[in-house]
Amino acid sequence: MIIDSHCHLDKLNYEKNNITLDNVVQNALNNGVSHILSVCVKLDEFEEMLNMIKGYENIFASCGVHPEYITDPIDTELLFKFASNDKVIAIGETGLDYYYDKTNSFKQQDSFRKHIDIAKKIRKPLIIHTRSARKDTIDILINEKGDEIGGVLHCFTESYEMAKKAIDLGFYISISGIVTFKNAHELQDVVTKLPLDRLLVETDSPYLAPVPHRGKENQPAYVKHVTEYIAKLKDLSFDEVADVTTRNFNKLFLKS
Repeated sequence: MIIDSHCHLDKLNYEKNNITLDNVVQNALNNGVSHILSVCVKLDEFEEMLNMIKGYENIFASCGVHPEYITDPIDTELLFKFASNDKVIAIGETGLDYYYDKTNSFKQQDSFRKHIDIAKKIRKPLIIHTRSARKDTIDILINEKGDEIGGVLHCFTESYEMAKKAIDLGFYISISGIVTFKNAHELQDVVTKLPLDRLLVETDSPYLAPVPHRGKENQPAYVKHVTEYIAKLKDLSFDEVADVTTRNFNKLFLKS
């Protein structure tokens, strides 16, 4: 079985695709995906997402504010309240994204630090988004002692050097469908070097659908293709990658 360690179930276009969450979950199960982690990107959307998934024992939640959606200082009391819910197994996604706009980097950094602080207080790992902010991401994790709680750099597209620094701090690296893209040569090379005991797989659905579904809306079921591609890159069997990434997920998020 496989676990989709990062998706956004509240962002799928159910009406356009004439599907329900039941359909999505069943399709995932039919493709060997046993559990799903649905990730919040805005605090004002968290309760709606939680209500969507509360009846599903195999769907977990996380709570945080994505760096691209930061306009004001985050409400740390509200984040702490939401993060205390039993359904929530992680804090985030949080982090830094300078790809499109670096003018609000101070606000992003302040938010990132506050997420780390809450994660340490509540003893739940971090889900980190990092894009075009390699040095600042690692520096903040070091300075704020993010290694005390750990977590994952999700949808990783940065260098092996950065991955190694994060791994040395006790973090995991999660790979999305981007790895299957024809031009993703650097990421493919990074994946061949990543240690298995620090590897997770994800869809980041509804975004970034892997080959052979590229251009379509992504679903948790498609993490199967990510796992297949990683197995090929690392010259392993599908079951080996599925088993180790499932164990890694359980160790990081469920402490089992």
